[in-house]
Amino acid sequence: MTERVAGVRLAPYTTLGLGGPAGAFVEAGSSEEIVELVAAADRAGEPVLVLGGGSNLVVSDAGFDGLVVRVASRGVEIEGDLVTAQAGEDWDALVERAVREDRSGVECLSGIPGLVGSTPIQNVGAYGQDVSQTITAVRVYDRRAGEVRDLTARECGFAYRHSAFKDDLGRYVVLAVTYELAGDALSGPVAYRELASRLGVALGERVPLAQARAAVLELRAGKGMVLDAADPDTRSAGSFFTNPVLAAAQAAELESRTPGFPRWDMPDGAVKVPAAWLIENAGFPKGYRRGPARISTKHTLAMTNPELTASTEELLDLAREVRDGVLEKFGVTLVNEPVMVGTRL
Repeated sequence: MTERVAGVRLAPYTTLGLGGPAGAFVEAGSSEEIVELVAAADRAGEPVLVLGGGSNLVVSDAGFDGLVVRVASRGVEIEGDLVTAQAGEDWDALVERAVREDRSGVECLSGIPGLVGSTPIQNVGAYGQDVSQTITAVRVYDRRAGEVRDLTARECGFAYRHSAFKDDLGRYVVLAVTYELAGDALSGPVAYRELASRLGVALGERVPLAQARAAVLELRAGKGMVLDAADPDTRSAGSFFTNPVLAAAQAAELESRTPGFPRWDMPDGAVKVPAAWLIENAGFPKGYRRGPARISTKHTLAMTNPELTASTEELLDLAREVRDGVLEKFGVTLVNEPVMVGTRL
């Protein structure tokens, strides 16, 4: 555990390169240190921000007036098909290891930046896979009860890009995550049309894990969604908006406005609409700029800070313009995916 340091700028610890100073900043190298730091701050009435890879975070220009605990815990334990990783492990490194060791279940989640601890919070997903399909348990520090607990997958309340952790962001601190990754050299059935096309297979077919990982990395890189210091489009928080899920009545309203809009059918007559399509067709193309903030030149879902000169408010002004434009054109309200700290959309 490092010493507390006052006034550390948070911008360098986020993929957007945004965020003002921390009241105090400390790095925790183990689960025990994380619990000790958070519990002590809670007893003292000090606000706490638990910081992982900063890839899904928008921090205000004013920063965070409290203690920022940067998670740096390491360690991976394997018992049969169960893989337990500490919260501070790099997510893509874990995926790469799973693929190398012929463990199926997360290969389509390759290239996603961030740490293991954030994966259950967002129910991280891409190209037809979600972590909720493999998570069996999440070890947490329950700040309300003041104890370490193991939550079952059911208790995590997983839904599309959502979990029980997001319902009460301040309550749980993720310490470790257990995934069930079956010993299998083949991917799960390919469930995403774009990926199937890149692989040259039909939906539902399976391919070697390394082949699936390589194709996903290619697709993500083509959208600026794999961190690359040489690519300004990767200075983002990934997808800034979730794909809206519309109830049957809302879908019918959108159909009356825009017949034949793209969609994925969901249970109970609901449909999921691609947010990228809504954004582009509301008049916000790739590369659309508002001051120093810009929509990615590769993917309309990413709000970027390409020259690292934007403020948080300038980036959010762009996001608000996009959100309001989509609402006016289509009657659909986009919801931000990144977690907001000290600010709101």
